[in-house]
Amino acid sequence: MPTRSSNDFSHTPEQLRQLAADILEHARRVGATGCETDVSEGYGQSVTVRKGEVETIEYNRDKGIGVTVYLGNRRGNASTSDFSPAALRATVDKAATIARFTAEDSCAGLPDAALLAKAGGSDLDLFHPWQLPIEESIELARRCEAAAFAVSPLIANTEGASVSAQQSHFVSANSLGFMGGFATTRHYISCAPIAGKGDGMQRDDWYSSKRDPADFPAPEAIGKYAACRALARLKSRKLKTCQVPVLFEAPLAASLIGSFVHAVSGGSLYRKSSFLLDSLGSQVFPDFVQITDDPFLPKGLASGWFDDDGVAVSRREVVKGGVLQGYFLSTYSARKLGMQTTGNAGGSHNLIVKPGRHDFKGLLKEMGRGLLVTELLGHGVNYITGDYSRGAAGYWVEHGEIQYPVEEITIAGNLKDMFRGIAAIGKDVVVRGSKQVGSILVDRMTVAGN
Repeated sequence: MPTRSSNDFSHTPEQLRQLAADILEHARRVGATGCETDVSEGYGQSVTVRKGEVETIEYNRDKGIGVTVYLGNRRGNASTSDFSPAALRATVDKAATIARFTAEDSCAGLPDAALLAKAGGSDLDLFHPWQLPIEESIELARRCEAAAFAVSPLIANTEGASVSAQQSHFVSANSLGFMGGFATTRHYISCAPIAGKGDGMQRDDWYSSKRDPADFPAPEAIGKYAACRALARLKSRKLKTCQVPVLFEAPLAASLIGSFVHAVSGGSLYRKSSFLLDSLGSQVFPDFVQITDDPFLPKGLASGWFDDDGVAVSRREVVKGGVLQGYFLSTYSARKLGMQTTGNAGGSHNLIVKPGRHDFKGLLKEMGRGLLVTELLGHGVNYITGDYSRGAAGYWVEHGEIQYPVEEITIAGNLKDMFRGIAAIGKDVVVRGSKQVGSILVDRMTVAGN
């Protein structure tokens, strides 16, 4: 059973705080008008088994310190993995030297003190260390892969099954008096089977990532599902070019929401490299779409009490009734835009897209005829214009039922039109990083094939 202990860290939280305090004090001595620092360490292990044999065993133990020094509106950054007093002083000195030779930037500087987080709030349940002997990791990976092989004789190979356990903790601090930090864990189990043989081989994969290993499904369930996905792709066909509805399977729907976040994030907006410039208060999605940014979700993979600037965070409705209610802004990007930070330095928190009424089969029925996409290839997204073109694979659907797998196709559209053309969102929610979303049905896209 997993245990909750931080005894395997090399440094205690108090020691990390002292290192941060020493850095801030040395920055003050060298004349910095402001300073911020992050001190962190982590450890873990990963095992990969392929065809029942151990392929890799990796142990990691990492630590690092990042320092930003401000001299007025000049900013310098330096980092080190050496925690000795001499190395800390040298790192601060390097950051100060860089700042002296950097051009002034009126938007550079620490956040407003009034916006900084105070003491941590209620326990978000983010730390569940997995004290897993390496032999048990290997056994879990073998069970996962064996379940994939057991599905069918057509599963004759895999790219492996992996089990990873990772623990870390950190402290962030700045010269305005802010100091905060906490411990987190992140573990995963994955499997990537290969079905068929010769030129007709197909691969697919599945994984689960959790804060708490007690929340994992059985490893056999992950291996079996991954194998079924690979088998379903055998005898894939090509399609003729057409314009049809496209259903993005939930893991890929998360990437669509990621494109939205990118377009309404401060860096894209102040650089004017977004197709959603000046969209605050505008109808971006249909009126049934609601997206919540929630940093306080227990066990959430993107939960916390403050952002990378030390600013206190809050739960907010980013999209309500399809209307964009707020951007994702750090202290710096907010100043560039003449706005106030939203507490999103470092990106979105747990981004939750409100599920609709249909399960996955219901979405297929809703679509009727069209393309179900389960894999995307390439990076064909132009965030300035919104033009979207990706290689894809998936399944052709007729009368609300999957007919056959398809491959070597391209799907194309414009993200503005795709967002407005969302016809339904499923309740088949998956968690992929900071995104929690069900499958998304887009009413019309171009599918390019033969």
